[in-house]
Amino acid sequence: MGGKHVAVLMGGLSSERPVSLSSGNACAAALEAEGFRVTRIDVGSDVAAVLADLRPDVAFNALHGPFGEDGTIQGILEYLQIPYTHSGVLASALSMDKARAKIVAAAAGVPVAAGLVLDRHEIGSAHPMEPPYVVKPVCEGSSFGVVIVREGQSHPPQVLGSSEWRYGDRVLVERYVAGRELTCGVMGDTVLGVTEVVPLSGAFYDYDAKYAAGGSRHVIPAEISPNIYQNVQTLALKAHQAMGCRGVSRSDFRFNEQSTGDGELVWLEVNTQPGMTPTSLVPEMAAHAGLSFGDLVRWMVEDASCSR
Repeated sequence: MGGKHVAVLMGGLSSERPVSLSSGNACAAALEAEGFRVTRIDVGSDVAAVLADLRPDVAFNALHGPFGEDGTIQGILEYLQIPYTHSGVLASALSMDKARAKIVAAAAGVPVAAGLVLDRHEIGSAHPMEPPYVVKPVCEGSSFGVVIVREGQSHPPQVLGSSEWRYGDRVLVERYVAGRELTCGVMGDTVLGVTEVVPLSGAFYDYDAKYAAGGSRHVIPAEISPNIYQNVQTLALKAHQAMGCRGVSRSDFRFNEQSTGDGELVWLEVNTQPGMTPTSLVPEMAAHAGLSFGDLVRWMVEDASCSR
């Protein structure tokens, strides 16, 4: 594959543009170091024409959020017949829709939190479920728009009815699961290690905890019992396969060890375009498995295809 022309798609049109630029530049530099000819593309509305003119051998998709992660750019690449990294049209669209992804995951035997989908304007002044609960946009990533409603709070989040809200009208309201934040990557059909994410600024793994230097501490391997560790790996692979994911994905979980028995393990979502920034989780998981960042991105390019 060395010497092949790889177009790294980054930036884009979503709220996650800064994260994508960081991911894309890191991947582009690593691919160049691996001997690939790389073109960086800051994706705009003319991306189809740009790609049709460029005709790269492979498109490395480093986009995050709507347009880049929801099946849209994947459809463009399918139409142009340019092999690309990560999941295809259907898996990307399904995984991006948290509500529908939960239905598929639950049907595959993956434990999920009780919840309901509402129009944000319907919530009004009455709690849609007994606090504590979480409200999150159905189709956003990087924790944009996520609000935790604590026990004893007198009313739902006021921001949901505000004109400042910019994350779409459909929201997912879920029972809040206390406990530890666990995450596990999948690379093809191989499960990577389990990481515990410990936010340093509080109990919530928000945008700053994800991407700011020092925003969180990553513990790999996670210091949990062997049976829970293995269960997380099993469920991550099961979710990856149930959604039809390809390439690299990452599943996020909450683990409440204070619950009865062995504790409560709940799957939150699968990320079909995991971050590839200096503070990102999947590159750390790959390193724990003995793969350098260059090894990881090379594998992703070699795994690229259409009809995914």
